[in-house]
Amino acid sequence: MVASNPMYSGGMSLRKKFLATVINDIWPETLFFTAVATMVAAISQLTSHELALNNGLLGVLGTVLGLVISFRTSSAYERYSDGRKMWTNIGTYSRTLAMTIWIHISNDRPAPPGGRAPTQLECIIEKKSMINLVQALSVSIKHYLRGESGVYYQDLYPLVCFLPRYANGGNSEHDLLPMWHASEDGEYPLEHKSQRVPGSRSNSTNTMTSNYKEETPSTFFGSLRKQHKTFDPEKVLPIVEVHRPLKPSKNPPRAGFTDYFPFLKIFKLIAKPFRKSPGSQDVDMRAVMGKKRKPKPCDSNVPVEISLFLMNYANVMIRAGNIPAPVAGTLVGVINSIQDTLSNLERIADTPLPFAYQAHLRISIWIYLLALPFQIVTTFGWLTIPGTAFATFLYLGFLEIGQEIENPFNYDLNDLDLDDFCYMIQRELHEITAHPNPDPSAYVFGPWNQPFAPADRRTAQELIRANEEYTHSEHGPDSQPGSHSIQRTLLKGWKAVDTSTRK
Repeated sequence: MVASNPMYSGGMSLRKKFLATVINDIWPETLFFTAVATMVAAISQLTSHELALNNGLLGVLGTVLGLVISFRTSSAYERYSDGRKMWTNIGTYSRTLAMTIWIHISNDRPAPPGGRAPTQLECIIEKKSMINLVQALSVSIKHYLRGESGVYYQDLYPLVCFLPRYANGGNSEHDLLPMWHASEDGEYPLEHKSQRVPGSRSNSTNTMTSNYKEETPSTFFGSLRKQHKTFDPEKVLPIVEVHRPLKPSKNPPRAGFTDYFPFLKIFKLIAKPFRKSPGSQDVDMRAVMGKKRKPKPCDSNVPVEISLFLMNYANVMIRAGNIPAPVAGTLVGVINSIQDTLSNLERIADTPLPFAYQAHLRISIWIYLLALPFQIVTTFGWLTIPGTAFATFLYLGFLEIGQEIENPFNYDLNDLDLDDFCYMIQRELHEITAHPNPDPSAYVFGPWNQPFAPADRRTAQELIRANEEYTHSEHGPDSQPGSHSIQRTLLKGWKAVDTSTRK
């Protein structure tokens, strides 16, 4: 679900609530225009000089700018809403894909030509591994939208570590597949010649321990509320061997001094070339302003790579005849639908509003706010100061809101909670694989089922036990046993439901 309103959420500190607003982004400009209004009001009221302009254009320009800002905010929220819809589609497609694999692909398969038939355990392991890839697909989309390349994350690597790393059975750097080649950054070189011992595990804590911790509320009661619960979703993932520390599944940029004083970001931009080497994570993974970085040209699209393995699995099952033709169409269609959804998410994340539009709108608002005190000082007097401050807060606030929510996939407090979406998909996929696929006759004809209620309260077991054609004593003498009596029962049930459910 979408993150809760920060103004009413008791689990957030005052600092987070402040950062969730746009006050920290617009207060320098608000202070500047308020200072200009103060100067104009003071000179006009305390001296003989009248710093006043004709206010004929005030209403016209204000209306035009208001409409433009409204369009700007509406278009940004439309992108925000589209992002939420796309993630709803990903959840739906993931469930459909998992149910298709788990239910429609048989566990009893014939032996292939020249080979042996796979056992039931092998079939279940195969299907469960593919469903784990469905979970990995949503997680990889989350990291991909946040500009976090590669697969070495605590919530992603355990799900994909069994996938092949090399093409054509090779074991050198030249044979690395794109997904793994793009994930190697040179900081922790992979020993290509080494072979993993089957069944080995790593007990190293730095592979599965997250560096991200939820901020504990500063209040005393808030700290008591958090002491009894530890949120560690990665502990339910496989414990695997890895040659390097895994990056946290959630790695938001920490709030710094420039988040409270945004006008100082210019110095951060100037100091960028003199910071750490380009290979470091801080520079490589985050842009200077805390926004999503542009992927490198050699980066691999991990969601597409995982989709290729799923599509290949569907192709193998179809060729082997292990899945009916109509269901095969559904299986392939769902994978293609996920790719279409991914393309829409890429469109939202990588297509910002044109710079010329944003720059012209902001400059127009600045000129309007700069001229505002000169146009209203004659009428409002000293009230020009709070009036200008409120107008600045109103105009620039909505403008900044539109800029913040147009890409809803980052770590801002107002962005979509992609981690929660992935956890929801993970829970649902495990719920699907926990389904035993029983024979319907094992539960349909039991003592708990009343199929004809409310017209007939007898259980299915009692109806079958009668060992005769269906009839009901309340239908009257003209009722005939069999389908005629069943139809009367269904009509009676419809009338009872129609009457009872209408207010």
